[in-house]
Amino acid sequence: MPPSSCAVIESYKIMGQGRITRLGVWGLILWHFLARNKVTAIDHEGFCSTTTFAYRDALGKAILFFEGQRSGKLPESQRVKWRGNSALSDGKPENVNLIGGYYDAGDNVKFGWPMAYSVSLLSWAAVEYQREISSVNQLGYLRGAIRWGTDFILRAHTSPTTLYTQVGDGNADHQCWERPEDMDTPRTLSRITSDSPGSEAAAESAAALASASIVFKKVDSIYSSRLLNHSKSLFEFADKHRGSYQASCPFYCSYSGYQDELLWAAAWLYKASEDNKYLDYVLSNQGWSQVVSEFSWDNKFAGAQMLLAKVDYILGKNPMKMSYMAGFGSKFPLQIHHRGASIPSIGAHPAKVSCNDGYSSYYHSSNPNPNVHVGAIVGGPDSNDQFKDLRTDYSHAEPTTYMNAAFVGSVAPLLAQSEQEYLHFFQTNRQNY
Repeated sequence: MPPSSCAVIESYKIMGQGRITRLGVWGLILWHFLARNKVTAIDHEGFCSTTTFAYRDALGKAILFFEGQRSGKLPESQRVKWRGNSALSDGKPENVNLIGGYYDAGDNVKFGWPMAYSVSLLSWAAVEYQREISSVNQLGYLRGAIRWGTDFILRAHTSPTTLYTQVGDGNADHQCWERPEDMDTPRTLSRITSDSPGSEAAAESAAALASASIVFKKVDSIYSSRLLNHSKSLFEFADKHRGSYQASCPFYCSYSGYQDELLWAAAWLYKASEDNKYLDYVLSNQGWSQVVSEFSWDNKFAGAQMLLAKVDYILGKNPMKMSYMAGFGSKFPLQIHHRGASIPSIGAHPAKVSCNDGYSSYYHSSNPNPNVHVGAIVGGPDSNDQFKDLRTDYSHAEPTTYMNAAFVGSVAPLLAQSEQEYLHFFQTNRQNY
């Protein structure tokens, strides 16, 4: 066997630039029809994370991250042990059950729109790369991550024209540095209705449930049918009661409008139901194939088109020679901007850590986080490919569910691809060994 098994997949270069670029954060990874130039070679810089084993490890950790973001009562199967039960009264002021779901990022607020987007991406990965993900024993965990999100969306969809879109006061939460288990900030509720619509959030939720219905179709047909029925209802709500989600600013404002979410949802509904009316809906809209420069929680046009990703850069093939995934490789961020990870766990420190205590004792600390949030992908380096590992630098040090969800779908196809390229390399270079 060769002394090194680093079959490298050449990273994508944009418009002839000599270095790798990123459009914003990892969640804005390129989704275009671009020519792909692959090079199979041994990496002389010592970067070995493109091996099948490393991709397998990265995938497992990216999925594990979602367990650390869970809200609600944690199951016995919970693997992230530094987390505990939290927010067990969510929805109570309006007599609805909004327990569960995911905390958005390093904060303790549940934002329905980006949560649904994360579920859509995770489901897409499970649908598109089921064989690859199953081959490394991660499909069950991925389905669990999807269901934790879809269960919440189902609870939030309390009537055909009502969808709860946020739990928690973003402004108050951002003034506190508390573990989710200690949280005492207001759990304010936001919702959209026929009188106060938000087509982006409703359509994205429809897309999430439709894509997830495909994931569970063969393993739980009853649950799959329930997801699909709610998806159809949400899509009808989004389409018939059109209105932008901008009213829910200052967090996750809509900038691109709701047309992209409607097309994204219709595309998934067609794939899930095979009903031609959803295909006709997409094709009759002239904007569906427009060229765009991003795919994000706000803009989904490219989501109906194609997926490309720069996985190697995230995992260590970058000027800083570090992984931007916590717990992956020998060098990774130690001070990620995350409340739960930066404060000792309930088990290690049972006493309550108050809002201000969190800031004074942990937020500004120069020490590494006591809990490694394995799999968390941070915002990443600046425009000069430099990264300062500072907890206070939230724009570069904070992980989010939708960045990790995009990564899962990006790394999954590389599992089989790296194996094939390694074999090709060995076949063509065996005379050298």
